[in-house]
Amino acid sequence: MKTMIFLVLVFLDETFGWGFKNGVFHNSIWLEQAAGVYHRESRNGKYKLTYKEAKAVCGYEGGSLATYDQLEAARQIGFHVCAAGWLHRGRVGYPIVKPTFNCGFGKKGIIDYGFRLNKSERWDAYCYNPQAKECGGVLTEQERIIKSPGYPDHYENDQICYWHIRVNYGQRIFIEFLDLDIEEYIDCLSDYFEIYDSYDDVHGLVGRYCGYEIPESIISTGNVMTLKFLSDGSVTGGGFQIKYTALDSERNGANTSSEANNELEY
Repeated sequence: MKTMIFLVLVFLDETFGWGFKNGVFHNSIWLEQAAGVYHRESRNGKYKLTYKEAKAVCGYEGGSLATYDQLEAARQIGFHVCAAGWLHRGRVGYPIVKPTFNCGFGKKGIIDYGFRLNKSERWDAYCYNPQAKECGGVLTEQERIIKSPGYPDHYENDQICYWHIRVNYGQRIFIEFLDLDIEEYIDCLSDYFEIYDSYDDVHGLVGRYCGYEIPESIISTGNVMTLKFLSDGSVTGGGFQIKYTALDSERNGANTSSEANNELEY
C-alpha cells in the first residue's frame, strides 16, 4: 500500500492530467481490451509515458505491465493496436493482426522493439488485468448488444472507448440502434458515438451521432467495423445501446456504408 501511494505521488502531475472526480481516479483513455490486455495512453497524448510512469498507470488500476506472451495471446484473438507501448521488464512493442506499410511494416505478429536501455523513453503502455472494467474491446461473436459504460445509468465524463467488431470472412455486419441519449451539441463536437466501416478510426467514417434521435440501421461493406465513444469533461447523458448481427447476405431496409473492400481474413 505504501509503495502504491509513493508511485502516485511521484507521478502526480501525470495523474492530474488524467483527472480526479470526487477524489476517485478515473480511467479515461481505455482504448481496447482483449484477454485481459489493454492499451493505455497518457491523457496528454500518444507516446508520453516513461517506463516508471507506465508501471504506475497499470498498477494504480489494479494490473501490471503485460508480458510479451500475454500481448501475443491477446493478438491471437484479434487484439490489434498500431502504437508501441511499454511491456514487462522494459520491453517495447505492439500487436499487429492486419499489417500495412504504415502499421507493422508489413509484418503480422508482435512488432518488438526489444528491451530498452533508456527507461526514460516515452511510449504508451500495455497493461494486463483480467478483472479490469470493460470499456470497448475486440468482439467476434455473431451477435451482441453493446452499451455505453454504466448503461442504463449516465456515462461518466472524459471517456474514450473503442469496439472492434470482426466477424467471419465473407460476412457483413448489421448495426441497429436500440437507444441513444448522448449530449447534443452542434455537429456533435462534445460527446459523440462514431461508426467506421473499417479496421480503425481513420478511414471509412459512416457517421457521428449524438442527441436523442435513433439513427437508421447500417450494414457494413466488409467483415470489420470500428465503433468509438467519446465524452468530454462536462455534460453527460443516458448513453446508448446498439445491437450488431453478422449477416451472410445483405438485408434490405438498412443503409450500406460507402467504403468497399474492407474484408479482413484472419
